[in-house]
Parts: sequence; C-alpha cells; structure tokens
Amino acid sequence: MNITEFIHNLPKAEIHVHLEGATEPETVLELAQRHKMLDRLPSTQLEDIRQWFVFRDFPHFLEIYLTIQDLIRTPEDFALLTYKCAEKMAAQNIRYREVTFTPYTHTNYLDKGLGIKDILGGLEAGRVQAREEFGVEIRWVFDIPRNLGFDKAGNYKPECAERTLEYAIEGKEQGVVGFGLGGFEVGAPPEPFAHSFSEARAASLLSVPHAGETEGPASVRGAIEALDADRIGHGVRAIEDSELLLLLKERQIPLEINPTSNICLHVYRSLAEHPFPHLDRMGLFVTVNTDDPPLFNATLNGEYELLANVFGYQVHDLVRIARNAFVAAGVEDEVKQRLLSEFDKQSTELLEQLEKSDQ
Repeated sequence: MNITEFIHNLPKAEIHVHLEGATEPETVLELAQRHKMLDRLPSTQLEDIRQWFVFRDFPHFLEIYLTIQDLIRTPEDFALLTYKCAEKMAAQNIRYREVTFTPYTHTNYLDKGLGIKDILGGLEAGRVQAREEFGVEIRWVFDIPRNLGFDKAGNYKPECAERTLEYAIEGKEQGVVGFGLGGFEVGAPPEPFAHSFSEARAASLLSVPHAGETEGPASVRGAIEALDADRIGHGVRAIEDSELLLLLKERQIPLEINPTSNICLHVYRSLAEHPFPHLDRMGLFVTVNTDDPPLFNATLNGEYELLANVFGYQVHDLVRIARNAFVAAGVEDEVKQRLLSEFDKQSTELLEQLEKSDQ
C-alpha cells in the first residue's frame, strides 16, 4: 500500500468547505441549462467551463463564485448541490463534512424570491439523500457575509448578521450546527458582530468565524475575544504573533487550515512558506481542509498528500491530523462518537496493513 492508497482509504472529516465553492463545472452547466441562463457562462461546452474554472486570480475566482450563486434558483437546486457535494465525499472516503453556506446572499442580496424555508427544504432533501445513498453525514455552518455588514462609510449595519442568526436557529433541526463569519476580512473586523455571536452560542451553535487569512493576527484575536470562537476558519496568520500562538495553544482552539487555498489566494507565495507544519509542531490544534475545492483544483486527499510529500508527514501524523477534524466537528455527540469509533478502528487496521506490507 503506497501513501496515496493509504490516504484514500483513511476515513476523513472536513470542517471548512463552502457549498457554492464545492460546486463542480458539470453542475454549473446543469443549473444554467435548467434555468435557461446559459448566457451567464463563457461557453456552453463543458470543457470550456472546466478551463474557466482554472484559478487565475481573486477577481476571476469571485466572478465564478458569484455566477454559481446566481444560478441557484430553487429548492431543488440546493438539493442538487448538496447531493453532488456528498458524491464527492464518498469518492474520497470523507465520512463527515461541515459545509459553510451563506443564506442571506440568496434570500436578501440577490433577488430570487427565495425564503429560508425554501432553502432549508432543499438542503435537507439533499442531506437526507446523501446519507441514504452514500452513508455520509453533512452538517451546516450558516455564515454572515461580513462585507454586507458595513456601509460605504464603514459604519456597522446589523441586519445581515441578525437575519443570518435567525436562519441558523431556524435550521438547527435541519443540521445547522455552527454560526460563521465569512467574506473579505479587510475593512470588516469581527468585533461589531459580537452580539450576534453571543446569541448564537446561547442557542448552542458553535462560533466558527473566518479570521487570519487576508488580515493578520488582530483578526484572529478579535475572533477569540469578541466572538468567543470555538474554531477559527484559516487562522494561519496567527504565526505572526507569539502571544497569540500561546493563547491558541493553551485553549486548543482548532484551526481550519486550507493550504492550497492559501497559495491560490496569495496568503503565502509557496508551500515552502506555509506555516502549517510550524503551527503543528508548536502544539496548536490543526486540521486540513479544501475551502473551495474545484475552484482551487484541490481535493481533501490531495491536501493530505501535500502534508506527506511536501511537509514530510509520516502516516501516524496523518492519522493524528485526520482525527483532529472529527474531534473538532460540531456534530451531535452520538454521531461524533460513532464516527470517532469507526475512525479509530479503521485507521488502526490501515496502519497494521501498512506495517505488514513493509515487512
């Protein structure tokens, strides 16, 4: 068994991936055909759309992301995206995904005539089908589009945070387990959102804001101190502040790290500069994720291969990192314990097989 086979066979969880950002070119074309919106695409040919998906720069990434959001028009579309997300999970032996989704964009920002009940109905239909057909578990993080929380003068506007919180609480019975803060960090610090996150935690939702990606350590510290973060989306730029690193280590706040995404979005120039192995060696709680996999030409299996082939991780460390994601998951305790039990059993068997094959 080689390292690629070992990683594929290892049961995995992923806790930082966006629903729209996980949408494949084939699904984008299907949505455009379904709604007679082919004029929104650069071509009607699948191969051309695949080429369009190849990452060039942030404006190009944003263009594709916004196009995907615009093409999602009905509850059936949300069910389709969820089902296709689960299909990719099954292909990589990802047993659990915590998928980030921004409902406010679809109900308020874009004029689609959609209500939260329409969206929740579609997401739940896809989630149920995913469990039945693939045996995978999906839960949701509903996140605030932080940039819509400020006017052009930089004044905070609470409406999108408050509405997102309402949606998240309403969706708890349909698998919403976390409350997030997404979007571009520049000019949108975490502190003004503190009240909504306090209410979310009171409603037993995890606090899982993005921080420390495009902005530095102050963003991470703000997420911890103002939003009482249970996990940090990205968080890699904490490496720039030694006191912040000690705080993250002491509290064992999980970091949802996305190496390939960080390179594509120029947080770091190369994997050689990426702090993942340093954060791990320092004793911080790290996980590995894909963020927006088809848009960055990434897979979760591929990210684990990076750990092995670029950072020199051995199989026991890959198992440790993989287990971290299950531990950090916001899924209900009964399901978490089942997933962890299955992971421990299967990972132990894989390590034993590998040891025998090496003898």
